[in-house]
This record gives sequence, C-alpha cells and structure tokens, in this order.
Amino acid sequence: MKVRAHVLISGRVQGVFFRSETKLRARRLDVTGWIRNLGDGRVEAVFEGNEINVTQLVDFCKKGPSGAGVANARVAWEAYTGEFCSFEIENGLDY
Repeated sequence: MKVRAHVLISGRVQGVFFRSETKLRARRLDVTGWIRNLGDGRVEAVFEGNEINVTQLVDFCKKGPSGAGVANARVAWEAYTGEFCSFEIENGLDY
C-alpha cells in the first residue's frame, strides 16, 4: 500500500547532515518527496512510497544520523498523492 508521511523533526537536526543522509536513504528505499530546514531549527519532510519503506525512513528520522540529537519527530500520516518523481532537498527558510 502507498502512503504519505509529513514529518517535523526537532532537536539538534541542522548542520549534522540530516537532510543529505535522509535523501540517500530515501533514494535507496525508492521513497519520493522532499526535506528542508526550517528557520526555527527544525527539519520538515514529506515522504511518499510503499508503507514499509516510508516507515523505515520515518524510523530513521526519529534517530537521525550520527551527530544528530533528535528531541521529537512528529509524524502526520496523510493521503498518498503520487505527486513526486524523486526525492529532493528543498531550500529551507534559512537560506
């Protein structure tokens, strides 16, 4: 089954390669969507794909890469749209 997850991650999640590590994992898992930094220090992401693969990526976001310190990862499960062709890092509000 195809699913969509909208994730907001807080803690020490910027400047620790969170976006690039997530992108690498998303592409390996054939998950589409995007990830970006927010101006308040959080990271926001939208994942779409097979439920098991999206769940694996959400689980990664709850821990993050080495160097990260995830305080909270809020997940909202939404209706799958199929709008994405790939997974990209978007320009966030910090840049």
